Order: sequence, then C-alpha cells, then structure tokens
Amino acid sequence: MGKKAVLIGCNYAGTKAQLKGCVNDVKKMHRCLIDRYGFLENDIKVLIDADESYTQPTGRNIRSALSDLIKSAESGDFLFVHYSGHGTRLPAETGEDDDTGYDECIVPCDMNLITDDDFRELVDKVPQGCRITIVSDSCHSGGLIDDVKEQIGESFKDESEVQGDGNSASGIRGFLQKTGDAIESAFKRDDGDDVDDVSVNNKSLPLDIIVDILKQKTGKEDIDVGNVRPTLFDLFGEDSTPKVKKFMKVLFNSLQGGDGGADGGGGGGFLGKVSELAQSFLKPKLESNADYGKPAMEAEVEGKQDAYAGSKKKKLPENGILISGCQTDQTSADATPTKNDKAESYGALSHAIQKIVEESEGKITNREVVLKARELMQKHGFKQRPGLYCEDKHVDAFFICD
Repeated sequence: MGKKAVLIGCNYAGTKAQLKGCVNDVKKMHRCLIDRYGFLENDIKVLIDADESYTQPTGRNIRSALSDLIKSAESGDFLFVHYSGHGTRLPAETGEDDDTGYDECIVPCDMNLITDDDFRELVDKVPQGCRITIVSDSCHSGGLIDDVKEQIGESFKDESEVQGDGNSASGIRGFLQKTGDAIESAFKRDDGDDVDDVSVNNKSLPLDIIVDILKQKTGKEDIDVGNVRPTLFDLFGEDSTPKVKKFMKVLFNSLQGGDGGADGGGGGGFLGKVSELAQSFLKPKLESNADYGKPAMEAEVEGKQDAYAGSKKKKLPENGILISGCQTDQTSADATPTKNDKAESYGALSHAIQKIVEESEGKITNREVVLKARELMQKHGFKQRPGLYCEDKHVDAFFICD
C-alpha cells in the first residue's frame, strides 16, 4: 500500500492574475501530508511558480505529474491531488447550435489551460482498487465532474432532497447551461473576536484577463474571445492540452473541406459557423507551414462533438473523491490578513482543511472535513461553501487515507 501525492500552487506573480496564498497552501499541505499522514518526501511531487528550484506548474508539467502519479499507482494505493490557483471557463467557439456549454479549466502558470475533459481523461486511468482524493481550491471546481453524487453541496437544487448532511443530491448536470458568470465571493466583517481582517481576491480568472495575458505572451493584438483555443494551440503546439488539439483537428478538417469529424469527410458546414476571426487566424499559418497542424491531426477524435465545450462529461472513477472549494455560483477566496504583518496569505478552503486536520485528535472523515470547513469558513466570514462529490461508500471514509 503506497501513498503518493501531487501538489500544485500557482500565484501568477507579476501578472494581472496574481494571487498571494496558493504557494503557501501547497507548502503547508506538503508538511501536513508528511507529519500527519505519513507520506514520504519522495512520494510527493510539488509544482509551484514562486521558486525556480521547483518544477513549474505549467500545463505540460501538471499533466505530466498527474500522468506519472496515476501510472505509478497500484491497487491499494492512496493518491492525493491538491490544486490551489485560478479556475476559469472557456465558452464555445464553434458556432454550432448545439455547442452551448463551457469547458471548465484550471489555470497553469503559463496559461496553457487544462480543461475538465483533459483532467477526467487522466483520472479515468486510476487503477481499480486505488483511491484518489482531489482537493481543488479554485473556482468552478465542482464542474470537474458530472453524473456523480453531490454528497454535500447546493449546485443542483431540488426541494424534495436534503443536502449538506451527507444525503446525496442528483449531481450538477445542466449547470453550465443555466449559470452565467460566477458570483464573486465576498468577505464580510463579523463582530466575533475570532474573525481576522483580510483582503480577498477571488480565484475566478475572467476570460478578458486571459486574453490580455496571452496578448502579452505572444505580442499579438488579434487575440479575442473567439479564438482563444487557436491561440493556445499556436502558442503551445504539441504541449497544448488534448481537448484543444481535438478542437483544432475538427477545425483543420473543416478547412480541408470535411465535416469536422475524425476522418474529415462530408460537407463543410462546420467551418461556415466557426468564428471568422479564428479562420483568418489559421489560414495563413497553414499556408506557410504544412506541418503546423500536425500535433492536432494526431489527436483521436470520434466526431465534431468532441470539440464542443463541456462535451463527454464523465464520472469520477468509482474510487475518486473530489472536495471543491465552492459551489458553481460562487468563487473561492485568496485571503491576505491586513492586521498581522507576520500572517501569511492563504486559500480559504486549504486553510480551513489544514486547521481542521491539525486540531482533530484522530482520523477524520471526508464528510467531517467538508462540513467542518463550511462551518469554519462561515465563522470567518467567507461565503463560499465547499462541496463533496463521491460515491456513498466514501462519504464516511477517512480523509486522504485509511
């Protein structure tokens, strides 16, 4: 029985996306895993962007670390993934009438976005009998899953069902179609002596800021909401995420007169609906470099629906557990104390979990962690409400490992 972890913290220093507490979250979680849960130093992979001596949390490096974690796993192992950083949502870009969803993403330090579909493709490979716990201290983190029981949360409301006490709700299917931009989590000052004064940034990165950062990285001003995925492919090429490559393969097939499917056959209707901005962006590149689209053309695509935002929702594996930082209509907080110069910035969820574990006398269950985190965060004025997503058998299983 092994215990292995990947810890990811992105502060995005010096950019418009800058946060302050994410690297602190990871360092504290690293110490918690060793001191409290008996993890070995060599079995913990740390990716942070505030220290060049560590592996940087780029899109490529994060995917590689997660892939290595899962490839090394055997039945009976306990895997743990902690992410503290921005989340965002990419809207549809194809223009197809039935492409109406969003791709929910975590945001690596280099902006090489990792979509929910990319993440699930990795997690789906967890071997049978191996348990993986994921703590996502970011916005839109509940969207990493679908068709799985929401054991604690309010992402899907039904008056006939009770939520927040371990009774399962119906999941979060359909949220992407019925919610707009996330509502910013506020910090409110209570009168209790235990409430710290903090300034708060939220961990939801607006698309316009991503566009601005991509413009700075590329030196190009022709980047807009309608060609974010082509820009990511242009910037990262072979290192762009699988979902972006699938999207680009569909576009390239369409440019060649196909229907956007895997074989490129059929009519060209798809292309006619794709943003003109994206088309004008791509055609000169294809004309000047015949191999430009090669990384995308090697991607496996079943059909143009694979390019759709929010497509192919999948469950966590049977032995997967997700603890999300907030509900789908909220954002997660990155907090900095204002009246104590020695106090470090922190992510609200990460801070709450570490405090709960530190103060617990024995082992603590997943249910207890989330409910106590909700209580503690509310006490300190944070409006975000963490969620628990897993099969029934894991609700009262011990947090991280037995």
